[in-house]
Amino acid sequence: MTTIDVTADDRDQAIRAVRRKRGFRAELASYLLVNAILWGVWFATGGAPEQGYWPAWVSAAWGIGLAISAWHTFGQKPISQAAIDAELQKMHRG
Repeated sequence: MTTIDVTADDRDQAIRAVRRKRGFRAELASYLLVNAILWGVWFATGGAPEQGYWPAWVSAAWGIGLAISAWHTFGQKPISQAAIDAELQKMHRG
């Protein structure tokens, strides 16, 4: 195994990333478990269209939140030093 030279800031950033990923996995597991139970109850009580597809509201609303959380966890790029420097330059110009 190779050792990588990292700064304390890099290490802190990596730890935060690992925590976000673990948190997302727990959130996803909760989503799947609760939705499986809700849909199971719906099917067990007849699952008739006249009673409405009420679990779909929970699945959709929670799913939107989960998608946003996934984007923050996996899709959002870390802030680069170049972006920080550019913002500092803008601040000092004004």
